[in-house]
Parts: sequence; C-alpha cells; structure tokens
Amino acid sequence: MQASAAAPRRLSGRTRDVVELGGAVVGAAVLAFVGLAIIGAVGWPAFNTSNVTRALTTLGQTGLVVVAVIAVLWSRHRPARTLPSLLSSLVSAGLVTVTLGMPLGATKLYLFGLSVDQQFRTEYLTRLTSSPHLADMTYPDLPPYYPATWFWLGGRYANALGLPGWEAYKPWAIISIAVAAALGAALWNRMVGVTAGTAASIAVTLVTVQYAGPEPYSATLIAVGVPMLVVCAYALRGRSRLADGPTPLNRTSWPAVVAGGVFLGVSATVYTLYTAVFAGTAVLMALVYLVQAWWLPRNAAVPDDAVSADRRPRMLAVAVRLVVMGAVAGALALVAWGPYLAKRLTTDAAVSGSAEHYLPEAGALLALPMFQLSLIGLVCLIGFGWILVRLRQRTVAMSLACALVVVVALTLLSLALTATGTTLLSFRLEAVSTAVLAAAGAFGVIALARVAVDRFGDIRLLVGVAAAAAALAVAQHVPAALSAEITTAYTDTDGRGVRADQHAPGAESYYPQIHRLIAEQTGRPATDHVVLTADFGFLSLYPYWGFQGLTSHYANPLAEFDERAATIARWAEATTPAQMKQNLQDSPWRAPDVFLFRYSPDGYTLRLAEDVYPNDPNVKRYTVTFNPAAFDDPAFTVTEVGPFVLVVKKG
Repeated sequence: MQASAAAPRRLSGRTRDVVELGGAVVGAAVLAFVGLAIIGAVGWPAFNTSNVTRALTTLGQTGLVVVAVIAVLWSRHRPARTLPSLLSSLVSAGLVTVTLGMPLGATKLYLFGLSVDQQFRTEYLTRLTSSPHLADMTYPDLPPYYPATWFWLGGRYANALGLPGWEAYKPWAIISIAVAAALGAALWNRMVGVTAGTAASIAVTLVTVQYAGPEPYSATLIAVGVPMLVVCAYALRGRSRLADGPTPLNRTSWPAVVAGGVFLGVSATVYTLYTAVFAGTAVLMALVYLVQAWWLPRNAAVPDDAVSADRRPRMLAVAVRLVVMGAVAGALALVAWGPYLAKRLTTDAAVSGSAEHYLPEAGALLALPMFQLSLIGLVCLIGFGWILVRLRQRTVAMSLACALVVVVALTLLSLALTATGTTLLSFRLEAVSTAVLAAAGAFGVIALARVAVDRFGDIRLLVGVAAAAAALAVAQHVPAALSAEITTAYTDTDGRGVRADQHAPGAESYYPQIHRLIAEQTGRPATDHVVLTADFGFLSLYPYWGFQGLTSHYANPLAEFDERAATIARWAEATTPAQMKQNLQDSPWRAPDVFLFRYSPDGYTLRLAEDVYPNDPNVKRYTVTFNPAAFDDPAFTVTEVGPFVLVVKKG
C-alpha cells in the first residue's frame, strides 16, 4: 500500500528530464538576474583600487561550494534526483554570477570594457538592439557574416529592459553563461548522477569562465557543448552500451538524435569554429561506431552470411542517425546563415576577408593544458589519464577522446595553413580542450577516490573535503587570472561618459554630446545615418551605420574593406567642397552623411587600420588627413567638440 501511495508522486522519466533541464534554465536565469541586481544596488569600490569585491567574490564562491556538497549528500541519501539536480545546477549558475558579477560590480562594462574585440561585439549587440532584423554590425544593406544568435537574444534582453546595447552587454553576458552552465550541469546530472555530475559541471564551469569568459558567446557553447558530446555519442550509437556497439535503426533514441542536431544547428548560429569541433567530433564518433560495427560480429563460429546480415543494419543505422542529425543542424543553421549565403551567391562585389589572419604565439603551439604547473593542469592530467584508461569502456571517455582528437587535428591543420597565408585561429581551441580535460579530470578524481577508499578504508570525508577545497582554490583564482580584463572594464570610459574607477574619463566622454548634436542638426534617429569615423567606440554605443569597419578582420567579406579604405584615401585629397560633394555622390556604396574626425593642426584626421598578417600584431595603424577647406560650405555643418570635429552633411 505504501509503494502504491508513493507511486503517483514520482515523475516519469520524460517529465523529470523536462523539470530538471527546464528548471535549471529558468532557475539560473532568475538567480543570475536577481544576483546581478543585488550586486548592482550597492556602491562598491573599483576592483583595480580595492580588494573588497575580491573578498566578497571568495565568500560567495565558498558558500556555493558548500551548497554543492549539500546537493551531493542529498542525492546520496535520498532516492529522488530532481531536487538535488536542480540545486546542483544552480550552484554552477551561482559560480558564474558571483565570479564575474562581483568583481565587475562597480562598472557597467563587461570584461575588456569597450576595448579590443569587445568593441565590435558591443557594436553588434547595439545593432541588434536597435532592430530584431538580422543585419551587419557596421555596414548598411548587408546581411550579417558573424553568427548572430547570441547577439540577437541579447538585443531582445536589452529591449525588454529598456537598456542600450552597451549597458545590456555585461548582464546579458553573465546571465547567458550562467544559464548555459546550469543547463550543462543538468545534462551531466542526468547522464552520470548528481555526484559525478556536480563535480564535472563545476570543473567545466570554472575552466570556461577563466578561459572563455571574455568571449561570452563561446563560453555558453563550451558549457553546454562538452556534455552534449556525450548526448551525441549516445544518439549515434542507439540504445546500447559502448561495448555492445551501435544498434539497428529500430533501437534509435530519436529524441537524442534531434537534440544533437538542434545543438549543432544552434551552435552554427553562435560560433563557427566551435561548431567545427562539435560537428567534427560527431562525425568521428560515427566513424568509430562504423568500425566497431564492422569488427564486433567477427567470430569464427558464426557463418560469414550471418555476420554480414548483422553488420549491415548496424552500420546503416549509424549513417542514418548522422544524416538526420546533420539535416536538423543544417536547417537551423540556415536561419542565420541563409541571408548571407544568398547575398554572397548573387553579389557582384569582390568577396574578401581576413578573419583568419591572426597568429599570436598561442596559435603557433599545440595546447597541452595537462602539463601546466597549476591545479587546473593537475586536474587535466588526471583527466587525460582517465580518458586513456576508460576509452573503450565508457561513452563519456570515448566522446571526450574524440573531441580531443578533433581539436588536435584542427590545430595541426591550422599550423600547416600558416604556410599558405592563413590560419584556423587554433588558439581559440585551448578553452575547449581544457574544458574537456577538466570534465574528464572530475571523473578521474572520483575513480581515484574509489580506489583510495578500497585501499585505505572509509576516507570519504577526507576525499570530499579535499575535492571541495580544490574546487574553491580554482574558483578564487579566476578573478586573478582575469585581472587585466576586469581592470580594463574599470579604466575604459562607458556610454555615460564616466570611468568606473572614478578617474578622469577619456575623450570618449564627448560621445553623448556628439550624439545629441547629430540628432539636433538632422532631426533623424541614429539608424538613418552612415558615419565615417575611426572612433569605433562611438558605433559601439549608438546604432549608427558605419562607412568603414574597425579592421578587415571583423569586416563583412561582402563589404569590400580594402576598396573602401582606398576610397577614403582618395576622398582625403579633396581640397574644395565641390570635389567633396562629387566624391560622396560618386560613392559606389551608401555614402556617409556624418563624419567624426579627430582634430589636428594638419586637418581633420582618421586613424585607420591595415592588415599586415603574418606580422604579430597583425594590424598597422595609419592616418588619413582631410582638408578642412573641403567642408567649408553651407552643405556641411562643422562643430568642434573637445578633440573631435563633427561634420554633418545637410539634406
């Protein structure tokens, strides 16, 4: 009678999955949003001038590690998995929130502020905040080249809260990473249980924040992608153990196949390079299963025709699952990539691009995080050993091994391509390989703990305390590892014209005034104007279209970056208003109606960029100077604002 009474209260498998995964996403979003609101309500001192926020970050991390221990103990002493799993997921979300949100609590800017790559990323978010329609971050009338999903969702977040894109960037980055970390934790918990799942999710979360935190959209993919590799492995094999090999088609887990396809498709709309890793891993796993299906039936006592009859349906099933997964992924990818591909196939413009023209020292090396002299390096070394030992026994180990092989293959290909004048930006792959090895390291530590218990008796308390202390040690090191990125968020001038560390702002403090002057002189919104400027931070704050991009590496390949640069240089030769007006009229692209120059004794200047790959740095700056006489005409309104010269073309 008791069992009968309890049965209705139990959740079915599918319902439990929905509750765990959905609850993790919603709970993480609420936790991160509320946490950031609480942090932002207090006037904290700047991270680069005080250790207060660092101390409170450590305090929060310590509390979350304690909660993780509670979730593990709860799951081990109670049969129910749902609530401990949700608690475990919220721990990962909380670690992201406190580790990033607290050090950045006194600034409205995210890691790296409005400098370096964060400048064009903020510009993209600003563009997709101004309108939900997919568009290039800079150039008018062009579809986007860079995957837009993360920025599009960020734009919807900014719209919902009434925030400008630059101000929404920090909270959206932290919330999205927190949600991804929680979803990743829920996936781990579902596949390996709360004990191992909590360990793996914390390891992946902390490594992801440290290595990929400055690039938030890539961080979201890593946090979800590492556990999704295991889902893809199961989807391609079918309902069986790894040792039994792939199953025929009638034993396919179609929800897993669709989930794998959806993940790969969404990934393609978020980050192209990582999609190559995940998709390549899926293909490699399928090849492993095909080989396994070919060899498993081999038995001298079994007739050849029986072997062949058993082999063919297994191999066919793997191929069909991979094709279906790819079809789902391709259909989703086309939602974001379709407009660009259609434009590229029909345009007469000279298509070019230099996005891969970057080779820092890290891009010339094969990343081997397991040999770093650090706690993360030790965990990765344990994970590397665990993968090698359990490769043929555990689906998790096999899928992580395939991911590492693909990362190494792409890195070696990138190294080879340097001889042909390009790269695959392999330095970005270190975050993926480190997260994969960290996840494996968590499983390796658990395996070693079991060996230790068998050898030395019940020392689970010692093992648990040591593991919790190690997690805290890694967590509290993250702000130090990101100190340069955090400091830049305090030293850059934000969209309100202030520096968060209370020092005198830079020339960017004049941007709000310039924006008001353009509105007053034209009576039109920012999205109606094309601006020629080298101060691209202005385009990061306001949704003006740009005539030229930050550098050729971030420019849309359809934008004809080099031709535009040559055109700007020719325009600078104008000495009369008539020549300048004729130049603008003859422009092969939509001409600028606003110019934002820097003042110099020689004239009005623009400091532009030229690709000089394979040099490192890969960008050379040069100055183009316009003659002020070319704008001395009623057709132009010229206003000096601090170090800037604003020129607005009438009509």
